[in-house]
Amino acid sequence: MSILHMARPRISTGTGDDGTTGLLRGERVSKSALRIHALGTIDELNSILGVVLSENGLPEELRLPIEHVQRALFNVGADIAASGEQRHRLSAVFIGELEQWGLSMESSLPKLSHFLLPGGSRIAALLHQARAVCRRAERWVVALSQEERVNPEVRVYLNRLSDCLFLAARMANREEERIEIEV
Repeated sequence: MSILHMARPRISTGTGDDGTTGLLRGERVSKSALRIHALGTIDELNSILGVVLSENGLPEELRLPIEHVQRALFNVGADIAASGEQRHRLSAVFIGELEQWGLSMESSLPKLSHFLLPGGSRIAALLHQARAVCRRAERWVVALSQEERVNPEVRVYLNRLSDCLFLAARMANREEERIEIEV
């Protein structure tokens, strides 16, 4: 039996074997398209946040906001996958929630006068990794928005999210009494 005729899991449709993937409205695009890079990076970010949430020492004050972010990232992905659609799933409300979370964290942390090296506790290091992946997702979304219509709130959300993930990493280090290393 050739590999092409072997049984496969039901989740595997085989339609992507030609290097294309489907968008929400059924349109097929190359897996190397800007839109797919953006979607894949958002999926990677959401997966890293899943790892953060699996950590036993995650401070409870970070758990609920990160779960909220994971759900919001599905709206981000849907907006990106909905090529040219006018209906937006991510709104300014989500951005407002992030801004409130950021203000809350920032007010409880010492002011910064230098850049910080990513690291400290395992949770903080994972949050720094998530921040870097969030920045990459933002770059892909910016590149995509220069060629196609993208919900403008998505760019703003990702920009604010990377700031919040930086602050969350600082909170995790504070919780575990880790010293932040200044550059």
